[in-house]
Amino acid sequence: MCGMPSGESTQASVHEPEPVRPTEEDRVAAAGSELIGGPLGRRALTGTSWWTPVRVIALVAIGMFALGLVQKAPCYNGAWFFGASSQYTHACYSDIPHLYQGRGFADGLVPYFDRLPGDMEYLEYPVLTGLFMEVTAWLTPGSGSIQDQEQWYWMVNAGMLMACAAVIVVCVTRTHARRPWDGLLVALAPAFALTATINWDLLAIALTAAAMLMWSRGRSLAFGVLLGLATAAKLYPVLLLGPLLVLCWRAGRWREYGTALGGAAVAWLVVNGPVMLFAFDGWSKFYTFSQERGVDFGSFWLILAQNSDDPLSTDTVNTLATALMLLCCVGVAALTLTAPRRPRFAQLAFLIVAAFILTNKVYSPQYVLWLVPLAALARPKWRDFLVWQACEVAYFLGIWMYLAYTTSGDAHKGLPTDGYHWAIGVHLLGTLYLCVMVLRDILMPERDPVRRSGDDDPSGGVLDGAEDVFVLGPAARPARHAAHFEGPPVEWGRTETTGGSL
Repeated sequence: MCGMPSGESTQASVHEPEPVRPTEEDRVAAAGSELIGGPLGRRALTGTSWWTPVRVIALVAIGMFALGLVQKAPCYNGAWFFGASSQYTHACYSDIPHLYQGRGFADGLVPYFDRLPGDMEYLEYPVLTGLFMEVTAWLTPGSGSIQDQEQWYWMVNAGMLMACAAVIVVCVTRTHARRPWDGLLVALAPAFALTATINWDLLAIALTAAAMLMWSRGRSLAFGVLLGLATAAKLYPVLLLGPLLVLCWRAGRWREYGTALGGAAVAWLVVNGPVMLFAFDGWSKFYTFSQERGVDFGSFWLILAQNSDDPLSTDTVNTLATALMLLCCVGVAALTLTAPRRPRFAQLAFLIVAAFILTNKVYSPQYVLWLVPLAALARPKWRDFLVWQACEVAYFLGIWMYLAYTTSGDAHKGLPTDGYHWAIGVHLLGTLYLCVMVLRDILMPERDPVRRSGDDDPSGGVLDGAEDVFVLGPAARPARHAAHFEGPPVEWGRTETTGGSL
């Protein structure tokens, strides 16, 4: 709409808070900025150039993604096709080229409808991911040797996954409107670049990041639809509906939650319904495979199994893992209703997904991608983020060296079982460390980097600045903290300077 600004809009713009500069509040960010000339000065002309934060961060993410592709070069040029362990010693393994033929795409088989000739009867991925795999197979040239086709298939997938990566960083950058530079945490995450093309997880992550952006803008229906699509691509996004339920309970925002839940259910059914109706056996393979799959890489269950003379059965592990996850859910719900200030949505989203990763019977190296965007929103502190990333890079190297050891025969090149257990332990401790930092921020909100800047819940949408209507325990009374903290006072809720809408 054109025309001169009204008096109201001019007055609002006067009080609009300035973006937060991480180099002013984060020592690690300030030190790292010296590589590009130092922290941004107060007289810098921001917003007057083509180089906006969103564009800069998107280009950085694409550059890091490209470096991840270069890291896979030894496999692309031969290790995927020759030698049992060379793809592990070079740490460049990917499921994508192997499944082009292994799941029937090279032979033109239709996922879920056509049975596969090998041990896996049907494609063991959710429907939207299967569609993504099928579309990239259509775009792959069918001429040349099978090696040529698998190389093309990986490249086509890499191109589409790069687009997903760009969507992720743009959504994270825009979710916290006053903190756009926190998106650099995602763009520069080393584990993100290393694991981005191992599998197809970036599709679900991009949809989840877009959903959280929509929720931050108060668009609950769009959030639900995108989250439903994300769940149709990978199961973990549905977990976000749990903490959101408790947050909306505390704030009395039932209408918005119902809209989001309905949108998610309808979107999921639209994608899954036709396949369920006409190819139920193929559709259900993902769920039966997940249930029947034994203890696998990366979990503490594997450490227990490999150090036991009588390992637990798969059914027992399923039961115990489910019980542990339910306990974590109860803990998150109790935390939400009793915390001195209602937790931020991103904080609880990170905690619930981290709980699933920590208790699950398998941890594939690309699962770290699930947490990277959530961690950047939940705990935008460079020191803690990099500590966690260092642990994940150590695990990334550890699993490939362990597989190199198990596939190199008598040569035993790589990391033995005990060493791999240490790598799993490092991954678990790193994730737990970041969880503890987020928990501390929830229990002591004045230590939360986001709230110290004067915001309440910028990713919370209708929850941002909303009053509590249902609180349990000490949260119903003025908060008292166990530790003294020196810093500026934080005002909660909707004020003249913080505003409620984004």
